[in-house]
Amino acid sequence: MSATSVQFTVATHIMAALGYYNGEEISSATLADSVNADPTFVRKSLSKLSKAGLVVTRRGKSGASVLARSPRQITLLDIYRASAAPPAFAIHSYPVDKRCPVSRNVKECMSRVLSETQNSFEKSLAKISLADLVGQIREKMH
Repeated sequence: MSATSVQFTVATHIMAALGYYNGEEISSATLADSVNADPTFVRKSLSKLSKAGLVVTRRGKSGASVLARSPRQITLLDIYRASAAPPAFAIHSYPVDKRCPVSRNVKECMSRVLSETQNSFEKSLAKISLADLVGQIREKMH
């Protein structure tokens, strides 16, 4: 069984922190503390977010990051794509047992189902802005 990817949720955590403190520059060390993750992993996530145009990052000793645009203009789909997370589901790579009709055909049949599921997942993410997520976080604070 393959490991679960946390790339998307870590990237979303980083973006939510930047959105929560919108306009304030936040260091990667502070973000790593918030995520409770290895600073190197957080910096790699920041690099992907920066390349996607979602974050502006200043490197070096006094380096910090800030959102590149308004949280209302960033969707969770933008973050998902920037994070380079793997698809939500994947077809197993076990060899086909040519004697078994299920083994010979299940991958092809599931391919369409999983593609439709991935598309539905991405459409759902496109409907949620970073501002929506930050708003939910703010509601939890009261």
